Amino acid sequence: MADTVRASHILLMYQGSARSTATRSKDEAKAQIEALKNEIAAGADFGELAKNNSDCPSGRSGGDLGQFGRGQMVPAFETTAFGMEVGATSDVVETDFGYHLITRTA
Repeated sequence: MADTVRASHILLMYQGSARSTATRSKDEAKAQIEALKNEIAAGADFGELAKNNSDCPSGRSGGDLGQFGRGQMVPAFETTAFGMEVGATSDVVETDFGYHLITRTA
């Protein structure tokens, strides 16, 4: 079992999510992240979608979060990232920060 992984993500925050300044509703964020998931499944570039859509500062670098170990991310995010194969993209993951799509890069 890996001690560290490297992943990128797209985060869509909504009104009321942790540290959010977003004005979209939770339902709007869910619909938007599902649409992005479909774009990725159809072959869209994850990094470009992160740059254009993610509410996380990591979006500027294509969503890259770098290498991280266990205990550094919130539980739902960590469980998903560590449970994926390299190159895989997750289903929608909800945390206190909003909705995420995660791709494991190493």
